[in-house]
Amino acid sequence: MQHLEVPYNNTGYFSKIVMDYLEEKKELAPFYHRYPKLQNFEAQIQEKAASFSSEHRKVLVSALEKQYQEFSLSGATQEHINHLVLPNAFTITTGHQLNLFSGPLYFLYKIISVINLCKELKQTYPKQHFVPMYWMASEDHDFEEIQYFNTKGTQIKWETNSGGPVGRLSTDGLEEVYNKFAEVLNNGKNAEELRDLFQKAYVEHQNLADASRYLVNVLFGEHGVVVIDGDDPKLKSLFKPYALKELVAQTTYQQVTKTNQQLTKQGYPNQVNVREINLFYIADGLRERVVKEGNGYRVNNTDLHFSCAEHLFSNVDKLEFLSGNALLRPLYQEVILPNLCYVGGGGELAYWMQLKATFASFNVPFPMLLLRNSALLVTEKQLKKIEKLEVTVQDLFANQHTLIKKIVNQRSTINFNFEEKKQILEANFKELESIAGQTDASFIGAVKAQKAKQIKGLETLEKRLLKAEKKRMYEYVTRLEILQNQLFPNHSLQERQVNFSQFYEVYGKEMIATLLTTLKPLEKNFSIVVL
Repeated sequence: MQHLEVPYNNTGYFSKIVMDYLEEKKELAPFYHRYPKLQNFEAQIQEKAASFSSEHRKVLVSALEKQYQEFSLSGATQEHINHLVLPNAFTITTGHQLNLFSGPLYFLYKIISVINLCKELKQTYPKQHFVPMYWMASEDHDFEEIQYFNTKGTQIKWETNSGGPVGRLSTDGLEEVYNKFAEVLNNGKNAEELRDLFQKAYVEHQNLADASRYLVNVLFGEHGVVVIDGDDPKLKSLFKPYALKELVAQTTYQQVTKTNQQLTKQGYPNQVNVREINLFYIADGLRERVVKEGNGYRVNNTDLHFSCAEHLFSNVDKLEFLSGNALLRPLYQEVILPNLCYVGGGGELAYWMQLKATFASFNVPFPMLLLRNSALLVTEKQLKKIEKLEVTVQDLFANQHTLIKKIVNQRSTINFNFEEKKQILEANFKELESIAGQTDASFIGAVKAQKAKQIKGLETLEKRLLKAEKKRMYEYVTRLEILQNQLFPNHSLQERQVNFSQFYEVYGKEMIATLLTTLKPLEKNFSIVVL
């Protein structure tokens, strides 16, 4: 197995806020707590231990035991759940939507990141217990984002009527999806494993949350991953005081609005828009915003009205109706978990950075934020093609037009990069503008028009020469384009497009074992893993 690395800033796929965070630029310091370095976890451990009560631990363990009561647990997962009642046990958490059959590859990378970080922390702090936690986004309602996955060039899609929290969605109709997926796979041992996994997860379970829990247990149970469903009345009971404050004082709106202004001033766009109230009212088939109406509250697009915040709670027997949006869900998570660090993608870290002041207002410790591992999986066959084409894997991260232009220019006997010639033209016309200004200023417009015409002519000639050279190198260029399209489908990162099954079918469990061995959560590089 070969493992190569590319600095994130050389990939061209990550935002300014992520790059500045990785470089620990001082402009971002006010928006996060402690940077995720091993030595910084000691203070985070002490802070969380002091704020997280034994009562919260008991409720958390009780809820997890109930959520797992219909599932077979690995010894490692059971041990981790047992540990959580102890004052020296802490979680490292990642979260993700309930994408069908896990969705894109980076779902795996998130969970592998928390597993490996827990291992590193255990070596550094042996007296503590560290639990890798996967938070199911079971209360989301964006079904269109989760109803499909792509494997072997085929989109496997679940067509069904949806509404309300996705975790409560019935799995009716997924047998038809299973049949389509089964036809795409070959007849090997690994393919049979995939068929069996999909069948048992999605056909034999009643709702999407249970199906997703089963899937993660099979893939990562031996590593002790604990799956938590926040759509739980016991856990929401712990959040009631914070929800009341949100309703009455609109704390998130006030704090995030100030933070957004500060981020904008530093040149960072806001990842998530804040609302006056950031709570949803949910039920089977229903997920609607809670909005202020006079002195009371109303559930948007329904007939539900409440005279006060307490009335909203007293009108239901249980608290399953309560749900935070993207900006309040992180607070809920940190209230109910003894969490030290959240591991997420660039977009997630960006919206967490909108929340530090909100956490302070609620007097809840802000977790450390870690960018999840990113990887490009390359087969031995593809690596040989890369070498034969005399390019590097790093070259292939470039925009395709830029890549082809660069490589064709390098291999051509004609230099058709006219950048130097454009600079000479610019200099010449700058001198002409100066002369025109001294003689007759009315000529400056004519000079500028002539400059634009000649530069455009050079660019046209450059494009024609490139087109001619590409035609002459047609076979080479075609092979390069095909290879890049395989590794960067839809001109995007592989991890955002392709499902794990495409590789699991070939490599089986060894694929996950390789990723667990290779990916290092605290290293600031994009990984290239040769399978």
